[in-house]
Amino acid sequence: MLDIFDFYDKMDKHNIMLSFKGNVTSELLTSILQIMESQMDNLDESPKMRRKVYNILVECLQNLYHHIDEKFAAESEEHERNAIFAIGKVDDKYSIITGNYMLKENISGLKDRLDRVNAMSKEDLKVYYKEVLSNGVMSEKGGGGLGMIDIARKSGGKLDYSFMPVDDKYSFFSLSINVVESVKENN
Repeated sequence: MLDIFDFYDKMDKHNIMLSFKGNVTSELLTSILQIMESQMDNLDESPKMRRKVYNILVECLQNLYHHIDEKFAAESEEHERNAIFAIGKVDDKYSIITGNYMLKENISGLKDRLDRVNAMSKEDLKVYYKEVLSNGVMSEKGGGGLGMIDIARKSGGKLDYSFMPVDDKYSFFSLSINVVESVKENN
């Protein structure tokens, strides 16, 4: 049996403000963003920090919604478009953590993009963002590949990620973003 107090205690220790596990829908995203906006309004945060956290959260949730592996969802009714995310705050730092299933065959391409973004300086990210924006190429999922670049630019930090093998076909992709106010945003 799940020890709910232990679960509560872990969430409390990590200052988890909001967490969710389940089917990701556009309606859910709208609700989550409204809840977080309300929670951030109740905190003594600068408008800049609220905007930064909100914008990064939007990108992270859109990535979950648009990039959950549809093949996995089709093969596994139990997991449909299931994903997990949490947002917490410790001191002056917010952490946004997401996770979703993906086909192992798609890991290499995503890992290469994440490593490329992580290797770039702030100025390199700015140039790369403009380059990707101007090339007009859309992915099969409808995105231009700007999400991870934008997250790295706005957070000012590295994209902490992992791929945990689930079985011979699937892995679970986890992404963790730390957001601090002191990072200067490049537009």
